[in-house]
Amino acid sequence: MNIDGTNLIIGRLATVVAKKAILGEEVNIFNCDKIVITGNRSHTLSEFKRFTEMGTHTTGPFQPKEPFRIAKKKIRGMLPYKQEKGKIAFKRIKCFNNVPEEFKDTKLETVDGANVDNSLISKYITLKEISKFLGGKSE
Repeated sequence: MNIDGTNLIIGRLATVVAKKAILGEEVNIFNCDKIVITGNRSHTLSEFKRFTEMGTHTTGPFQPKEPFRIAKKKIRGMLPYKQEKGKIAFKRIKCFNNVPEEFKDTKLETVDGANVDNSLISKYITLKEISKFLGGKSE
């Protein structure tokens, strides 16, 4: 299953992807930098900043700063990743900030009910903006 992440809400996307991965399906998510997190912009940014400042620089916990890694960690939260079936399912999920050359001609699907444009939600922020705020590598 190849999913286009443009304007999809991360929580709703993560539940669908986690179910598909547990059932044994390979899932590729493209355009992760355009995935959105709903909520107040300033509150969301302050929470991400707080998470990245936890712990020490040598012992962690280490938080991702690139959009595709943030998306993958959010999806991991929907999986029982400490159990064997969760570890196997997590390996079936691949995230990309754009569409690689090997997938250029594949048909990309979207998740019904996860698009922020079709909902009444007006406050959201993209993973690319969060990454830029945290000092992640920009492409």
